[in-house]
Formats: sequence, C-alpha cells, structure tokens
Amino acid sequence: MRTKIALLDYGIGNLQSVAKALNHVGADVDVVESSIDLKYYTGIVLPGVGNFGACVNALKHFGFDELVYRGVASGIPLLGVCVGLQMLFEGSSESPETKGLGLLPGKVLRFEGQERVPQMQWNTISIREGFSKSRLFTGLEDDRWMYFVHSYFAPLGDFTSSTATYGVEYSATVEVGDLYATQFHPEKSSKEGLRLLENFVSIATVAS
Repeated sequence: MRTKIALLDYGIGNLQSVAKALNHVGADVDVVESSIDLKYYTGIVLPGVGNFGACVNALKHFGFDELVYRGVASGIPLLGVCVGLQMLFEGSSESPETKGLGLLPGKVLRFEGQERVPQMQWNTISIREGFSKSRLFTGLEDDRWMYFVHSYFAPLGDFTSSTATYGVEYSATVEVGDLYATQFHPEKSSKEGLRLLENFVSIATVAS
C-alpha cells in the first residue's frame, strides 16, 4: 500500500502543525511550494488561515488553483482545512472582489450578532443523515468536539456532511466524492481530530 500526501505551501500560515499531525497518523508528507506531478501523490491537503482574498490570490500566484482542479478531476482525495474549506466555494463576503475556486456552490458569510467574533473555541459537530457511513468519520461518533477559529462560515447544502452552530447552523465539514474539507482545525482537535486525519490518510492510501 502507498500513501503520499502533498501539503500545499503557498506562503499563508504555519504548516508545521498540520505536517506533524499527518506524520503522526502515518502519512508520508511532502510540503510543496511549486507545481508537482500529481502521479506521485495519492492525496492533497489544502490549508488556509487569515483573509479569504489573500489566500485565494496566493494560491493562484503559486499555480495551486490549477493543481487543485486537476487533482479533483483526477479523483485524488483532497482535504481542505479552515480557509481551505472556504476557498472551495464561489466567493466570500470577506473579499467580495475575489472569486473562490467554485468547486462548491454558494458564498461564505460573516457571523453577525454574536457576542464574540471570531469564534475561537471548541464546538461540537453533528454528522448529517446520509453521511454517517462516510469514511472520513470512521470511528467518530456524533457530537464530537473540534477546535474552531473563524469569523466566516460556509452555507448548508447537499455537500454538508456535518454541521456546527454558533448563532447560526453552518457547514462544519463538506464532502462531495473525493473532495473533503473541515472548517475546524483537525490538527488542533486532540484525538478526535487526529482520527479524522487518519481517516483521510486511509482514504488516500492506494495499492502499490
């Protein structure tokens, strides 16, 4: 069996905690800073922190937007994390002038009327009916605690595999085919987050 994960480094945020967590659950990880030949990889991780527009523009600067499109079209499992989830949508109210990757329909919105924004806390996720047997959730029961840090949230849709609530119910995770993403940080979510990453690595493992 073979696993090789490409962790995309486009100059936004510290990737060390993500790389360390993936290594911890048994992944062979390459932190890549330029275009790669996808035939050598079985999975892609798209992280993201900070401003939506800055992340999208940096992603495009490195040519990783096209790499993501190619990977998804080729059926290579992809995991987006935090703003990595948000970039999969058509756009965000944080950066109205910037188009997202458009792999999922809808627009990311800002929390309004909450006592504190950003949401920076542990919160539970509720697995949606129809996704209880998702391979990403293997060994994870409903209402598990995950760690969130974000001011903007993704809408609900057929792609929503689990939800969280912070004044409004939103997509905590999404799943369409081999495309997965989490609004929370699995690498900071203790054993539950590590189990989710382990599940993704299992999804991205192929026969040699």
